[in-house]
Amino acid sequence: MGRYLFRRAVEAIPLLFIISFVLFWMLNQLGDPLAYLAETRQKPTAAKREQLIRKMGLDKPFYVQYLVWLVGNDWMQVDVYGDGTLYEPGPRKGVLRGDFGNSFITRGPAIDRIWKEGRLPNTLVLMIPYFIITVALALGIGLYSALRQYSFFDNLTTGLSFIFFSMPIFFIGMMSIYIFGLQFKVWGWPSLPIGGMFEPGQPRTLINLVEHMIMPTFCLVAITLAGYVRFIRSSMLEVMGQDYIRTAKAKGLRDGTITRRHALKNAALPLITLIGLDIPFLLAGAVVTERLFAWPGMGRLFVESLEKTDINVIMLILMLLCVAVVACQLLTDMVYTWFDPRIRYN
Repeated sequence: MGRYLFRRAVEAIPLLFIISFVLFWMLNQLGDPLAYLAETRQKPTAAKREQLIRKMGLDKPFYVQYLVWLVGNDWMQVDVYGDGTLYEPGPRKGVLRGDFGNSFITRGPAIDRIWKEGRLPNTLVLMIPYFIITVALALGIGLYSALRQYSFFDNLTTGLSFIFFSMPIFFIGMMSIYIFGLQFKVWGWPSLPIGGMFEPGQPRTLINLVEHMIMPTFCLVAITLAGYVRFIRSSMLEVMGQDYIRTAKAKGLRDGTITRRHALKNAALPLITLIGLDIPFLLAGAVVTERLFAWPGMGRLFVESLEKTDINVIMLILMLLCVAVVACQLLTDMVYTWFDPRIRYN
């Protein structure tokens, strides 16, 4: 197992380099990173704009910008263009030494937009409860539906799953705001807040936070639960039709024992794969939901950075997501061996 994981980790290194190169190239095609300055009150002059471009190194060739982003500019005190012009921006260590560059918007370190602004913690506060609720409900509903195939409950959950799975998240979010946030207030019922994490001007208490989490969590669970329920139901039905399940029934084992000890573990392998693919995306947040409910998380930061072509912040978010995907895939391989002893990595 150790040798297998080490080999997978080594193989992931060149993969991450290739991904970073492709992402950096694509983001450099988005447009002018200084275009947002046209919306400011004090628009910079042409000379000031040229000075900013040279200071940020945006006038350098693409491959030079990528190398500076990756390994820093210590090696760049050379004549890049062959006309006596040396590399002008201040010293930078590069991503490999923990320097992700500065945000074009705030002029501060890009990583501060994630940590000091609290974007990643805010996203995890929303995404972790949503994911736990989704998996717990999906396991219970999916197992019950599979064990009672074609019953009224099974047909009901199947129909609701198709309905919610077909709905776009923004539609569910807007309907939730209209019903629970606006109509409840009109009817004189207790309404839910429709945006933000806390009520402005009030103490930031846990109850206040939970009230603001209810609607975005409901929308995320509604759109994700449908797919998980169908997935778990299909896996369980496939396993329950295997020969070793019929053998266990012939031995006189109880249905609960058969489900727990024989069926569930084998049916869980595809679910583990799905969870391993979804967990990394919890770090990226929910773009539409966070934007709709004004939740100050990673998804909202990504959209804001994309709109203003803040390349360093976007690259930081995307590379964080890529590293999380690789790490979770390794963790998924380890969990496989615990659920299925037949799996061995040599």
